[in-house]
Amino acid sequence: MGSSQSSPKSQYLLGEPPSPTTTTTTSTTQNQKKLALIPLVFLIYFEVAGGPYGEEAAVGAAGPLFAILGFLIFPFIWSIPEALVTAELATTFPGNGGYVIWAHQAFGPFWGSLMGSWKFLSGVINIASYPVLCIDYLELVFPIFSSGLPRYLAILFSTLALSFLNYTGLSIVGYTAVSLGIVSLSPFVVLTLICIPKIDASRWISLGQKGVEKDWTLFFNTLFWNLNFWDNASTLAGEVDQPQKTYPKALFSAGILTCLAYLIPLLAATGSIPLDQEQWVNGYFADVAEMVAGKWLKFWIEIGAVLSSIGLFEAQLSSCAYQILGMADLAFLPRFFGARSMWFNTPWVGILISTVIALAVSYMNFTDIISSVNFLYSLGMLLEFASFLWLRKKMPAAKRPYKVPLGWPGLLIMCLLPSGFLVYIMAIATKTVYLVSALLTVVGIAWYFSMKFCKSKMWIEFNTVGDREDDEVLD
Repeated sequence: MGSSQSSPKSQYLLGEPPSPTTTTTTSTTQNQKKLALIPLVFLIYFEVAGGPYGEEAAVGAAGPLFAILGFLIFPFIWSIPEALVTAELATTFPGNGGYVIWAHQAFGPFWGSLMGSWKFLSGVINIASYPVLCIDYLELVFPIFSSGLPRYLAILFSTLALSFLNYTGLSIVGYTAVSLGIVSLSPFVVLTLICIPKIDASRWISLGQKGVEKDWTLFFNTLFWNLNFWDNASTLAGEVDQPQKTYPKALFSAGILTCLAYLIPLLAATGSIPLDQEQWVNGYFADVAEMVAGKWLKFWIEIGAVLSSIGLFEAQLSSCAYQILGMADLAFLPRFFGARSMWFNTPWVGILISTVIALAVSYMNFTDIISSVNFLYSLGMLLEFASFLWLRKKMPAAKRPYKVPLGWPGLLIMCLLPSGFLVYIMAIATKTVYLVSALLTVVGIAWYFSMKFCKSKMWIEFNTVGDREDDEVLD
């Protein structure tokens, strides 16, 4: 490149944060407050869960026993392997962009770009589900939001307001997540304490009610949707204080918090009331609260659901926005996509793009939303597991501040088990989901080649790194 100073892209790919002397419009981090451990824990928690809200459909789909077993066993099959992969790769390559960097390092720029397309699209579709979930709870108190123009306007204005909060800064979002996490979980602590004397353990082993067919597609999609996205916070690595030390601790802490937040209220609720399986849909925890304690606890849980949705939205939007920032730093996107606000130092273009796309899909059916998210995310995760294994082979001597303590047989088993589940999730998708996912993948491929063509013609300004340097770094 004609200079001894390494570019931002080189530093990201080599697992180094940008140096203080780097001067690019997309990576200005002067005077920026870094994320500490506790805010990162709660951001990861909201990336993945945000509380028991949304797990009710698992009981309705397959009954209490399968729901309990699902939330007990699935973390070992899926969540722990994904978290371990994230801990190793996020500490080895601690730059904004996360999994985009990992796929790029493993297989080259085409796969890095395609990973970015899959994960970004699954992320913004996921964002769209949170206002929907929020309004699903609000309509229990305010029926006017159940349909029509009031529902559309509620989704629109809630999305815009939450996006503005994200614009005010990642540090603010992080500490907001801490507060929202504590407040949104508090009614479930109360619910559990009230339910304990009423628990009949025999209700836990119910396979479901007679005459109610099991919906395994909904069951597995619900489990997957409630327990994935452990790697999303990796796109914030450039904003985290000492990411090599902070990420493993944050992932471990968030994992414990997430599993307890799902299992304990589920055990308390299913064990304390007679089963009415068809009533177990999104929002039913509020009805359980009214049955065991009264309207005051129902209202508290509904308020908690709204607050949880805010935390979920903010965490996911941050991940998507900083992924765009990281992809601009890596020259997968034009430099303009990485622009930061001069007031808050936030990636305002990334926030804007993510918000617009989320609004465009926010009026889909909730089940369709999570099915589309799961399929695109599955494609990205298959590539992520492949990148993890290939980087272990390709770069055995690379400095890994955290390294999964397994040999090759253990690593293969760790990655193949969740990969098998990913294939199953993709196999049970509907034709509509297949079609939408195929079209979006084609869009992602077309985007890569169009950006490459624009870069070669110098029609659009990119960061001062090119394919030649890509090859040098990858070699």
